[in-house]
Amino acid sequence: MRKYSLSIIVILVTIFVSNAQRGWEVGGGAGVSYYFGDLNTRFNLSKPGLSLGVSGRYNFNSRICLKFSGTFGQVSADDANSSNVYEKRRNLNFKSNIWDGTAQCEFNFLPYIHGSKDNFFTPYVLAGFSVFKFNPKGRLNGSWYELASLGTEGQFRGEEYYTTQAGLTYGAGFKVDLNADWSMNIEFSGRKLYTDYLDDVSTVYPNNHDLERSKGKLAAELSDPSLLGPDGSKLGIEGRQRGNSNTKDTYVFVGVSFMYYFSSLECPKWR
Repeated sequence: MRKYSLSIIVILVTIFVSNAQRGWEVGGGAGVSYYFGDLNTRFNLSKPGLSLGVSGRYNFNSRICLKFSGTFGQVSADDANSSNVYEKRRNLNFKSNIWDGTAQCEFNFLPYIHGSKDNFFTPYVLAGFSVFKFNPKGRLNGSWYELASLGTEGQFRGEEYYTTQAGLTYGAGFKVDLNADWSMNIEFSGRKLYTDYLDDVSTVYPNNHDLERSKGKLAAELSDPSLLGPDGSKLGIEGRQRGNSNTKDTYVFVGVSFMYYFSSLECPKWR
């Protein structure tokens, strides 16, 4: 047992003091953003949105880093592009800007030392926490309308979902030195959300007449813009499935960033 504990201590000490390199990096980048949820159930990647971000990373050593980032992304989806017959008839759509703030811890699989001729690249994994702001909009007759305040699934006034939410961050990437100061990072970063309303769709259709009386005709029309069936009826029967609340929505960023390193390589300090 002592040998086992000693081995763990040696490994941890090796990670945190060998090839010691502390210091900040700052930079920015661009890429694409994707949404997956009730309006994109088949992981369609044909409609990416733009993403732009800035970040600062602190290197504790050649293995462990902590990064703070701010990212703007655009996501959207449309039932008209679905291959599912029910979803196509449901005829819902949305778009939203996302303002995302994230703190994440990174672990480099290989020792990574800025300016080194041997340890100048590494794949890495990341995990952290995000807070984000969104505002879904729906298109009706060629115009876009904000959906959160309309209660399209029957939410009463004051019961609408919050448009500032949180999520868990996960992902992986690859970083490589361009020279002693600059590096390039290619990163996939996803969000496991605590909300299912990124797309304004989650549960069942409300009573459309009650919704029209309480929130107005626009809310009723955006709640159920479904296409007429063979019998001339619409989908929006009270209690019929509109979305799937058992799975939360997700969005991901895929991008390339360039980071500038401010500090220099430090020698390990032993006592």
